[in-house]
Amino acid sequence: MSTAREVMQPNPECVRTEETAADAARKMARLGVGALPICGKDNKVKGVVTDRDLVIKVVAQGRDAGTFPAGDLNQQEAVTIGADDSSEEALRLMSAHRIRRLPVIDQQRLVGIIAVSDLARSVPEPRVGDLMESLSAS
Repeated sequence: MSTAREVMQPNPECVRTEETAADAARKMARLGVGALPICGKDNKVKGVVTDRDLVIKVVAQGRDAGTFPAGDLNQQEAVTIGADDSSEEALRLMSAHRIRRLPVIDQQRLVGIIAVSDLARSVPEPRVGDLMESLSAS
């Protein structure tokens, strides 16, 4: 069985809580990604912001993305996985919390991120199908 470290994308960038929603959007565009971990001044993961969050919580609400704090885009306590935990645990967490991206930490430091596509390459197909079903359920 593979570990989170073996399936993750290493060295992810994060948006800092004190940065703005516009900073998050620019980073996503530069990196070609649809989500970024949110990290605090203590370098711990506080959450994940998605391009959808930016649209729904900032643009659609008429807020100024240049002043809206990225830290305010946290949904709740961050869901993370340890780097040495199994990919099966990553699958379980993503299904249980209905999330598409999972920050990977090692001693509370962000070291990677796992996306659904990363698990699709490493976990048996029926299990990934279960994850996709949980993500698409309303």
